[in-house]
This record gives sequence, structure tokens and C-alpha cells, in this order.
Amino acid sequence: MVDESKRKGLGRGLSALLSDVREMAPDNTDKTARPGRDLPIEQLVPNPGQPRKRFAPEALEDLVASIRSRGILQPILVRQRDPSRYEIVAGERRWRAAQAAGLHKVPVIVRAFTDAEVMEVALVENIQRTDLSPMEEAAGYQRLIDDFGHTQEAIATLVGKSRSHVANCLRLLALPEPVRRLVDEGALSAGHGRALVGLRNAAALAQRAVAEGLNVRQMEVLAKAAKETVGPPAKAAAVKDPDTAILEGELSAALGLGVTIAHKGEAGGALTIRYRTLEELDGLCARLSRVEE
Repeated sequence: MVDESKRKGLGRGLSALLSDVREMAPDNTDKTARPGRDLPIEQLVPNPGQPRKRFAPEALEDLVASIRSRGILQPILVRQRDPSRYEIVAGERRWRAAQAAGLHKVPVIVRAFTDAEVMEVALVENIQRTDLSPMEEAAGYQRLIDDFGHTQEAIATLVGKSRSHVANCLRLLALPEPVRRLVDEGALSAGHGRALVGLRNAAALAQRAVAEGLNVRQMEVLAKAAKETVGPPAKAAAVKDPDTAILEGELSAALGLGVTIAHKGEAGGALTIRYRTLEELDGLCARLSRVEE
């Protein structure tokens, strides 16, 4: 069972989690916060769980120019890891730009955050600024599920999105690595990726979509044709219970792997989980082990 303490950051609301990022000084009534101050830039370290992995050079250059002209207008939110090391909770892009601008100190606000709260704040800050690729967003949601026991409904509330949006993002994790990479790099959109989930020739179709510049609708038509060609007979596909199909999608999203359910009524059925690498199998075993605990 999930430890309820892992969820405690979720109910506080985004305004509570990010209040110190939006103000130059924390609320004096907050006993977990310390006054804003300047710290040597080398004492700050990135959050290893930061969902954002890519920092566009051109966007960073604009921020560097702004910092050189006006300084850092919004302090960086950090938590203290040891006497001379502070982990960035929100504001890594500002920290990187400050280094490029030649600053020796940066304004910070130090707060005591749990690991779950750090992940929540980083994820929400990036999503609000549309800084995450679909794959980064999906990976962030998956970590909240795996490491902190959040449900899709809870994540949707946290980030201000619909549950279906969260579920659709998570489905992208079931794509083959070459397709995930194309979505992550922006060569394909999330809509392209969703159309390819569960297809055995997804990588080949993805490459064709990039080469021919196919839009999402064209990709969906191509994917449908591929399913009819290499998938089960049309009659068998037509009789699948819609609830079963939805459950397949939810399990695929939760596990990050392809899932097929063959339900045979009172005779039971079979649940098939497909993996492509030993790493994916190890990850599945680790998740199942945590469930048993």
C-alpha cells in the first residue's frame, strides 16, 4: 500500500507550492521558509529528477540577455541538501542563464520540501510554461505514479489538466524507443505518437510520417490501415468489448508497455504484457514487487 505521507504535498495546491517562486520574499508566517537571500552560484545544483531534459539554446540566449540587462527578477526556489549545497526546485533555466551571463551570486528562497513536493513543483512549473516535450511530460507523470503513488486523477488535479490528457500522455510511454525519440525531439507530435501506440511497425510508420510530412489525421489513417493489414481479423477486432479496450489502454499507460486482454467470458481469458528490452522487463518486475509490498 502507498504510504500516505508520500501524497501530502498534493493537497496543498499549486499556489502554496509555488508561492515563494512568485514573490521576492516568503510569507513570514511560513515557518518552513527562510528569508530570500543571495547565494554563490556554484553552491546550487540541478535537481536530478527534473522532468525537463532539454534547454533550447536560443531561448536560453534571450534569458541571458535579459539577465545581463535587468538581473534575475524572480528568485530561484531551492532546498538545502548540506551546509554548502542547495538543490534547485524551480528555476534551473534562470540558474543556467545566470552562469552564462557571468553572475557570481543569484537570489534564492530556501524552503523545506519533500521529494514528492520537489517533483510536483518542477513538473507543474514546466507544464505551465509549456517547456516540456510530450515525452518529458509523460515521464514526469509516470514518476509521480511509480515513486509517490499518485493516481491519474490526482495528477490531473495537480497540473490543471483533464484525466484524459494525463492518460493520453502516459500512453506515449508504450511507444518503441525510436518513436519516443522522434516525439521528444519534436519531429512528431503527441497526436502522431498516440496514433502509433500498439503497432508492431510503429517505428517504420513514424519514419514515413517524418519523411512525408504527414499530419496527425493522415497518420491516423495510415495507422488504421496498418492495423487492418497486420493486426487481428476485422471481425475479431469488432467484437472486443469497448470496456476491455479502454482497460487495455489504461494498463498500457500505467505500465508503459503494450498490453492485450483476450477476455473469453466465463472461461476467463489472458492478459499479455509485451516488452522490448530486458530493461523494460526489469522495470516491470520492480513495479510488481512494489505492489506486493
